[in-house]
Amino acid sequence: MGREDRRGKRKSREQSRKRRVPELGYYYIVTDTDQTEKNYLEGLRDSIPEVLKGKIVIKVTKSRTVDLVKTCKEGASLYPQYSEPWIVFDRDQVKDFDGIIKNAEQSGIHAGWSNPCLEIWLYAYFGSMPNIQDSVSCCNRFAIEYERRTGQKYDKAEKDLYKKLCEFGNEENAIKIAQQKRKQCIENGLLIPSEMIPCTMVDLLINEVTNKFLNNENRSESEKIKTDIRGGSNYDN
Repeated sequence: MGREDRRGKRKSREQSRKRRVPELGYYYIVTDTDQTEKNYLEGLRDSIPEVLKGKIVIKVTKSRTVDLVKTCKEGASLYPQYSEPWIVFDRDQVKDFDGIIKNAEQSGIHAGWSNPCLEIWLYAYFGSMPNIQDSVSCCNRFAIEYERRTGQKYDKAEKDLYKKLCEFGNEENAIKIAQQKRKQCIENGLLIPSEMIPCTMVDLLINEVTNKFLNNENRSESEKIKTDIRGGSNYDN
């Protein structure tokens, strides 16, 4: 009797675990900073619509730059069949920038890199990705544009960074700009990440996640309409 109870409890726990599986994806994202990248990505996480919480999970954690791939592989093993592992970092002064990206890709991990820094991607929310070669200049120029657009000083520790970029900028247009810049680099024969400037791959992550938001909303609305039609229909035989 006791054995059956234990089996019953075990089955119940397994069923409960299955219900918690994030059917739209478990995004395990590792970055190498405590500030800009982490705050931006946590803002993306916090923007998940209430109806999707549990269906899509975004976990953001920090690691040393040299351990990005290793940390990501370990964390993504939680939901191996549903995991979308990403590392997000920028060139800045990273010595083995290209090597880390290659290692990630060979390990089945998406590399959301930016060159020269994440701010070049954030710049795109305001309508452009200027040709800036170094991260210091990029951060300084973005700070000026950010203050002009929002009326507030740019702070790398800003917790509402993602929310403000979406409020005062245009994410959909930013994605198009990033795509255009990447295409230009490729057409110019620049195929090595450290040589592709200005360029980013973070837009791929944002586009993928936000499309899941949108597609689910459209599907939910479609299902509601079908239900309303079925419920309100009166067929005469």
